Amino acid sequence: MSNKMKVALMTGIREIDMIEREIPCPKDDEVLVKVEYIGICGSDLHYYETGAIGDFKVEPPFVLGHEVAGIVAGCGKGVKNLKIGDKVALEPGKTCGQCYFCRNGLYNLCKDVVFFATPPVDGVFQEYVVHPEHLSFKLPSSMSTLEGAMIEPLSVGMHAARQGDAHVGQNVFVIGSGCIGLSSMLAAKACGASKVYLIDIVRSRLDKALELGANGIINSGKEDVIKRVFELTNGSGSDLIIDTSGIESAINQSIAFARTGSTIVLVGYPASGKANLDLSIALNKEITFKTVFRYRHQYPLCISAVESGVINIKNMVTNIFDFNNVKEAMDKSLEDKINIVKAAIKI
Repeated sequence: MSNKMKVALMTGIREIDMIEREIPCPKDDEVLVKVEYIGICGSDLHYYETGAIGDFKVEPPFVLGHEVAGIVAGCGKGVKNLKIGDKVALEPGKTCGQCYFCRNGLYNLCKDVVFFATPPVDGVFQEYVVHPEHLSFKLPSSMSTLEGAMIEPLSVGMHAARQGDAHVGQNVFVIGSGCIGLSSMLAAKACGASKVYLIDIVRSRLDKALELGANGIINSGKEDVIKRVFELTNGSGSDLIIDTSGIESAINQSIAFARTGSTIVLVGYPASGKANLDLSIALNKEITFKTVFRYRHQYPLCISAVESGVINIKNMVTNIFDFNNVKEAMDKSLEDKINIVKAAIKI
């Protein structure tokens, strides 16, 4: 095997060059993974288009990508549970393991997390990557590495559904039918929610939601959302709302159509980082707000749900691009958001 690999390097705003680097060597507790599929996340697109997300600023050269699965190609001498040839999905965040949050199982809140493609840490738009064994989850033989790459966004949706305690008997309304909205819908249904509806303005994305199993859709560009929710719930309002849009007006609509005593889970970030919310209505309804930052303890659960057939994640992917066409994949994902619901890169 050559000791060189291809790397798609972000060299500037909307600029990517293909270069060569040496294949990394795994440490004792790490595996070397031959990457097969990488999902293109909204954060990748935002860094590519603007160079920053909030306080995180890209200083090129930089490698994007964090939704990844592949084949184990090498093992450090301390690796015990994986072997060469195993299919794995990589949970992209390495935490300190020592802080209050790590010791109490809330490791996604660790302040010292090292996360693929979160500046200044390079991501996985490359042919090989090394990663700790305990964050490299073996995929069953029935699962593809494309599905493995989708475990990362599914974990966000599962964390959102579980933050909202999605369960049998509930009606759930998910705002935004992008990848995370669709993942939240799939997760809520897997958790037992009786009916799950998607709200968006893009018809093609709403159609994808129906294809994946949504019980109904609301086109917020053409319908009175609040009126329609109350119609669908016989006047009671929504039991659980998951907002993946981060849009102030959408969140305020959700407060209006939430059932008294219900829960709203906030996943999407407002563009400005701030939102003016109608707290008087929220207080009168005694609404519980939950928020989501990435996920914790979700990879095994999500892999099991996909393996059992409870969740079909593969069909979320609408476009697959060759690794040699990474720039085209990024540009088209930015420019054709109506038709490209979820893109992945195949190496």
